[in-house]
Amino acid sequence: MSLVMYIKPNCPYCQQARDHYNAQGIPFTEYDAQNDRPRRAEMFAFSGDDPTVPCIVQDGVYIGSGWGVPPRG
Repeated sequence: MSLVMYIKPNCPYCQQARDHYNAQGIPFTEYDAQNDRPRRAEMFAFSGDDPTVPCIVQDGVYIGSGWGVPPRG
């Protein structure tokens, strides 16, 4: 499984997502969607231009944006 998170530095919801996946032992790659323009464009392509982070993509399929119930970000 390939898990990618597009994040924003110092985002508490992004940290909660990191903590969750780390606690589950699920490896992930994260990209800074705030400061890396090409990665931001990539995130928008997955999310339909939704700027909410974390944006989570699994095996090339958009899972969702935000974290928590209801998702916030």
